[in-house]
Amino acid sequence: MWRRSLTTSAGTTTALKQKTKWDAIVVGGGHNGLISAAYLARAGLSVAVLERRHLVGGAAVTEELIPGFKFSRCSYLLSLLRPQIIRELELKRHGLKLLKPMASSFTPSLDGRYMLLGQSDEQDRLEISKFSKRDADAYFRYEAQLQKFSKFLDFVLDSPTPEILQGSASTVDWLRHKLQRSKFWAQCMGHTISLGQKGTVDLMELLLSPTSKVLDKWFESTLLKATLAGDAIIGSMMNINTPGSGYVLLHHVMGETDGDRNIWSSFICRHVEGGMGAVSLAICKAAKEAGVHIETDTEVLKVMVEDSGRANGVLLADGTELHSSVVLSNATPYKTFMELVPPDFLPVEFLRAIKYSDYSSQGTTKINVAVDKLPQFHCCKINRAEAGPQHTATIHIGFESMEEIISACQDACNGIPSHRPVMEMTIPSSMDNTISPPGKHVISLFTQYTPYKPSNGSWDNAAYRESYAERCFNLIEEYAPGFCSSVIGYDMLTPPDLEREIGLTGGNIFHGAMGMDSLFLMRPVKGWSNHKTPIRNLYLCGSGSHPGGGVMGAPGRNAARVVLQEFKTRYQ
Repeated sequence: MWRRSLTTSAGTTTALKQKTKWDAIVVGGGHNGLISAAYLARAGLSVAVLERRHLVGGAAVTEELIPGFKFSRCSYLLSLLRPQIIRELELKRHGLKLLKPMASSFTPSLDGRYMLLGQSDEQDRLEISKFSKRDADAYFRYEAQLQKFSKFLDFVLDSPTPEILQGSASTVDWLRHKLQRSKFWAQCMGHTISLGQKGTVDLMELLLSPTSKVLDKWFESTLLKATLAGDAIIGSMMNINTPGSGYVLLHHVMGETDGDRNIWSSFICRHVEGGMGAVSLAICKAAKEAGVHIETDTEVLKVMVEDSGRANGVLLADGTELHSSVVLSNATPYKTFMELVPPDFLPVEFLRAIKYSDYSSQGTTKINVAVDKLPQFHCCKINRAEAGPQHTATIHIGFESMEEIISACQDACNGIPSHRPVMEMTIPSSMDNTISPPGKHVISLFTQYTPYKPSNGSWDNAAYRESYAERCFNLIEEYAPGFCSSVIGYDMLTPPDLEREIGLTGGNIFHGAMGMDSLFLMRPVKGWSNHKTPIRNLYLCGSGSHPGGGVMGAPGRNAARVVLQEFKTRYQ
């Protein structure tokens, strides 16, 4: 495969060795690690970021896998990145260019009908009325409720958790910590009061209920319910009948970009010019401008820990020791504590909690496809070379009913890849002419469900892998005749590939499950939710920490705030 690196030439190992001690070393150059580094450097700290791969970005990367075709290899849309990060790090000045689709969601049906949403409120009402006039009215009330809940949760997303203070502390530190916790809960109570009792009960119902129950309460159209249910299963092996799956649905509509809230009719899942790697590159540029030193092709073998239980730097795979006042890990909690940290310094209960956390709930295989023409969906009854609104939208393949989603999930729970996978299909080249040759296109398939270890074969077997890719292509062919013959080539990342190449434990794109038992004060484990760890001076800044996964940036920003507070009170 051919690859195009979107990193900068960020220095040499020799330059890295020349500094006696850094204020902070960040392990892993994913978007959260880069964000933490940027905020720390802007506050005056000396910071180095160490990335194992040949390019920064983690799962948010652009790679030229086939000559002329540049794929957003893992993450594929920008919807959750916190607006204050875009603003504070001036990412647009550093090259971030967002592309707004003509429509948000397109769900074709084999019976010749389709639902195209996100062009305008009036058009949404007409589209939904084709299936149910009652749903057309309910849709906007549902949307308003999600928007209200999202605003409520903004405060939680953008704040470090009010964790109980661990270990011994001075009286001043204890009082300061108690004041901060009291302030958080007071603000939280204020937001709760603004919701009112009914709003609070409605929010709890959404957070704790199965997605199927939530959508059955609101709607009657099977196509609309299945379309909306798609966001409750992204990146998980979760069934829409699973209690708590409603939170995952809400999590994927909490983003806000350019002032647009990420709810269905004002859906702002944006493509990025140059692919998702351009997001990481813009953050990288902001970090470098602030003085961050970034090294790629640099693998961290161990976090060094003194006998006193304090982290004091890292050991590289080539034997080099780099010393620092603090270390931030952008790796998964499992990778950090089961592989990078000496186990002797960790409490037994903590290690057990990390070891048995749910990293295997991932059912996603990402397929990046190069094609020689746009797919033409037979339900649209239009055949033209230029892109239409349906091509710029998120296309839901196999989402005609919630029963189809449940069936696909059940296959994977039985140990086999779904017979009829459910897929989110996007065509970024329909808006971005920088990522494919003229007249040709890049297609992203986010497919579910695929078990990490299939019972009927192995992802290491080329024929087995190809059979799954063909299954996905043949399903698209049912909706868009001629798709299979348009395929020039493809790249596929199964859960083991995501673990091996990107470093995602279990292939889990969120660094761990996003169930209600794995969020807020319980992320990554109970008692250690505020980015601190049992190793003094070692912090978590990745998606395995609060508030969770997606290209959000909140874990990185929140972790930097915690570290800066510690520097203010202890290290200076």
